[in-house]
Amino acid sequence: MNGTHSPQTPVTVSLKDLQEGLIFPFSLYNALFSPQLLDSIPFSTLEEAFGPSSLGILLVSDLAPNFHFLRENLLSYASHLAQLPPDILSSLTSPISNHLTGWSHGVETLKSGRYDTHKGSYYVNCAFYHSPALQCASPPPPPNPQFPQYTTPNVWPPESLLPGFRRTFEALTTLIIDTAVLVARACDRYAAANGIPNYEAGYLERVVKTSTTTKARLLHYFPPDISDIPPPSIADREDDSWCATHLDHGCLTGLTSALYIPEPLPSTSAPTVPLPSLPSSPDPAAGLYICSRTGTTTKVSIPPDQLAFQTGETLELVTGGRFRAVPHFVKSVGAGTGEKVSRNTLAVFTQPDLGEVVDGRTGLTFGEFAQGVVKRFEKGAGKGEGQ
Repeated sequence: MNGTHSPQTPVTVSLKDLQEGLIFPFSLYNALFSPQLLDSIPFSTLEEAFGPSSLGILLVSDLAPNFHFLRENLLSYASHLAQLPPDILSSLTSPISNHLTGWSHGVETLKSGRYDTHKGSYYVNCAFYHSPALQCASPPPPPNPQFPQYTTPNVWPPESLLPGFRRTFEALTTLIIDTAVLVARACDRYAAANGIPNYEAGYLERVVKTSTTTKARLLHYFPPDISDIPPPSIADREDDSWCATHLDHGCLTGLTSALYIPEPLPSTSAPTVPLPSLPSSPDPAAGLYICSRTGTTTKVSIPPDQLAFQTGETLELVTGGRFRAVPHFVKSVGAGTGEKVSRNTLAVFTQPDLGEVVDGRTGLTFGEFAQGVVKRFEKGAGKGEGQ
């Protein structure tokens, strides 16, 4: 995707500032206080992060001490997972869920109509955040439409195959959702201060805290095949070579910084030990790009010790467009680097429960909206939601 490249940088806030935010229930807060009070984050910061001229992305720093360990471990697991034998990977797939649970590779279609083999994904339902016993959302009672994308239980590799994978995945996802709750609270403040019509006080915080449809996606971008990389004149026109331009269809997406791992992997590497990685991409032009609300295209670098959060299509629907979904894409490492490097990251998509109405004008529920998105992608628009 082309556009004017901008030096605009995302807004960064500390976890402590978010934690020291609203200390009253939202109904009491709205009744008694100005939105500018009782928060360590100035309203101007929220405007800069989510306003009409913003990138629509917020970085959170000073995270919990175990974040660094969990990020490096889980993103290293992505490389080990991608190199398992084909028959084992096949056993970890879930066709009944439209490949939105477990391992998924080569089943998505790109804009060109070709299958996407550039990346592999491991999808996990995060209902365990709501209750440790849950591994998927509860299906709606008949005769309501069923949504196997969210109601198919998680598929986990045997512990003997990838020891610690599930435990690490659940721990990092929980940390990200905990942080997303605080970011959602800040978004709710911004919504209240802007007088968004019919916006339920504390809506986004409630969704992030209580939904059983939140989905995590562990991504492994395979090193590009030199023969697949177009010449520079074409590459300049096709920036989204690792992941096509798309919108996330949930409410709020939490995203780790990518881990760039040289391949082939060391023959002695154990899954429980983080793999050797590069301090940054060997190609400065590779990585995540955001198409801002002012029409510019900006490369966003997430520091390894921070999390990024961006808004999605459902929140845009709920707020009548006052929050805008963030178009973004991923550009691959170029052919001129002379290195085979994979890119691993984790995205967590927080979204409403299946039966919750997300468009008051039409009565559209989140489940119906999400099903429409999946059908749209099945027709060749690309599955999206990969950062």
